[in-house]
Order: sequence, then C-alpha cells, then structure tokens
Amino acid sequence: MKRYLVVAAAVVALAGISVSAQSQLTSTAGWKERVDASTEASDPDPAGDVKFTAIAGGFHTANPKAAVFYHPSNTATGAYTLKGTFTQNARSSHVNYIGFVFGGKDLGGPTESYTYFLVAPQDGSYLVKQRTGAGNNDTKDVVAKAQSPAIVKLDASGKAANTLEVRVLADKIDYVVNGTVVTSTPKTGINTDGIWGMRVNHALPDVSITGLSVSK
Repeated sequence: MKRYLVVAAAVVALAGISVSAQSQLTSTAGWKERVDASTEASDPDPAGDVKFTAIAGGFHTANPKAAVFYHPSNTATGAYTLKGTFTQNARSSHVNYIGFVFGGKDLGGPTESYTYFLVAPQDGSYLVKQRTGAGNNDTKDVVAKAQSPAIVKLDASGKAANTLEVRVLADKIDYVVNGTVVTSTPKTGINTDGIWGMRVNHALPDVSITGLSVSK
C-alpha cells in the first residue's frame, strides 16, 4: 500500500500515558499524531478526519486514515515490555492492522524510524515491519504477514479484542498475542530504544485501546 506521511500540527486529543510500570491513560496533554494517508487509487482512504476520545482505561479512535500516535516523552530503553488491549469494534471494508510502534526516532520529522507489531482481527494475521524514513519505499518486513490461532478473530458482530505485548529482552524480541509468543526476532538490527506508541491503519471506524503499560 503506497502512502505519504503528514505530521499533524495539532496535539491529538488522547489521554496521556506515563512510562512507569502498569501506567494508565491520565492526560490528553502532549500527544501527537502522524497521519499516513493513502496515495493508492485502488485503496483510497474513506472521507473524514482521524478522531480520538478518552474512555475508561484508555481511548477510542475512528481512523479513516492510518496514523501513528505518540507522546515525545514516552520512551523505553533496555529490557522492557509493552502491553495493551486493542479492540476492533467494527468490521473494516478490508483487512487492516492495529498495534504497537516502538524504538521510535524523529517521529515528527523526515528521518522517522520505528518498528511496528500489528494484528488484523479480520483475518487472524500479524506482521512486524520497520520504517526507516518518510518515503513510500522506506518500510521493510521484519516478519512477513502470517496467521496465528492466538489472534481472536472478529465475531458475528464484527468485534474482537486482542492483548498485545512486545517483550524486549537482552538478545531477542518476543511478539505476544493473548499470552502466546507468535514470533520472535533477534534484537540485532532492530533499534528498541526510543519512543513507543500505537498505530491504527485506515478504514477502521471503531477501535478501542485500553490497559496500556510499559514495565521492566
């Protein structure tokens, strides 16, 4: 999917996340979004703007466009675990992904970089990718799209909740869905120190993210 990136000028109306262990959403101050708008005629963004509202224990998003959400002071280094529950509440027009970004650098600039671990409840797949620049071709697979029975798929109402973890260890990274390690990668070649946040792809009209935490 070809995309161009736009940094939103406004602060996102999200609840803030501290980086202490088991932190919860507490404030809207300081959060930013980086919109990833589609340039592919066969896969256009639906009309409308990205919207966020705070909810108990987290927030709700409606994403006609894909976006990364981050607070510049939310950083993690060394060995750590990110954890949160990502709930797709409505079926998308096609398969789309939600999950974590980590090891972020220059997220508001032209040399942005991060790794992302996402799941697609619509078909039960996951992927791990890296972005190393703002261009259409500046992403690469770390782990190609694959299926896992650990991923809860959408039910008849179009809803599914999945708890994701990124466990950064001394020499490897474990990618976890609902308590099951779905894949692991060597830590070598992946920057894990930096800003962490969330990514929600486009054409996802109703997503909740709750229980966010980072722990050592």
